[in-house]
Amino acid sequence: MKLRFTASGLVLLAVTAAAAQVASHAPTVFTQKPASSDPALAPMTPTTKPVARINGTTLTEADLVREEYAIFPYARQHNGIPKELVPEIRGGAMQMLVFEELVYQEALHRKMTVPPAKIHQAELNFQKTFANPEDFNAFMQSEFHGSRQLLDEKIRRSLLIDALLRIEVQSRSTVSPGEVRAFYDQNPDRFRIPESYIFQTITVLVPDKATAEQVKEGRERAEKELPEARAAKTNDEFGLLAEKISDDDYRVMEGQHKSTPVSQLPPDVVSTFRKMKPGEVSDVVHVGQEFTILRLNAHTPAGEEKFDDVKAQLATQLQQRKTNQLRASLDQKLRQSAKIEEP
Repeated sequence: MKLRFTASGLVLLAVTAAAAQVASHAPTVFTQKPASSDPALAPMTPTTKPVARINGTTLTEADLVREEYAIFPYARQHNGIPKELVPEIRGGAMQMLVFEELVYQEALHRKMTVPPAKIHQAELNFQKTFANPEDFNAFMQSEFHGSRQLLDEKIRRSLLIDALLRIEVQSRSTVSPGEVRAFYDQNPDRFRIPESYIFQTITVLVPDKATAEQVKEGRERAEKELPEARAAKTNDEFGLLAEKISDDDYRVMEGQHKSTPVSQLPPDVVSTFRKMKPGEVSDVVHVGQEFTILRLNAHTPAGEEKFDDVKAQLATQLQQRKTNQLRASLDQKLRQSAKIEEP
């Protein structure tokens, strides 16, 4: 029943998911350039070095860094992108960068335009993201050599990308109530709720290949702690005891286990829980290399989620899935007739 958590693993999982999407965020206009001299972080000074050519248009390292920061906005707080995350982030950023350029070129091919008033309003909104005029002016100098015309061109590009995506993706990704209901009816397994338990543990570990004497000592230690565990009247009291005496990783969470399906629990634990009521504390249970005291906090019987309870969330999920499919289809279509060169 051991479980270990690592912050870097959770971040990596999030990054990998983001990289798997085709342009899953709004088109990037620009980002402010941070700098770092820390060798443990990815290089943060973007350059004009080419990273791709799309139908003759050159995309640079600076463009790619903007996309990386769109995927990993925490880079500013970390003063860069940690090196172990660079491959996933850069791969996703390159995919997004190429996709957005293809969409932009398609918008130009269709002779789409943006009203000057809309560009002006977008510029005003962008200025408001800076703490003061001095910061905005410094950004203008570093990114556009002080040229409002270059800034407006970048804004126009982003708005054209948005406009074409609204036509090809957003307007076609609507999911009707009938589609939501049909998905619910056709996928009953997805909405079944497994029998599960929420509980806390105090665990005494014995070594691998423990001798009979070591196993005996482990049980005796757990039995010694049992009266105090049973004297705990609340989750918090039991949790403070777990934090103090438990050997396993859950002690840092006061012995608390989130809702766990029966299928993920050892048979001896399940049979013990079936004899208990919420708030009760078990005898010592021998599971593998552990002697465990269990406190049952909640029991959820097997059942199924009702349609009215899940329909709003399900509609959002289905619309996002449809959006991703339409983006991927558009990406594939645009790539078929494009000349894409990556060094």
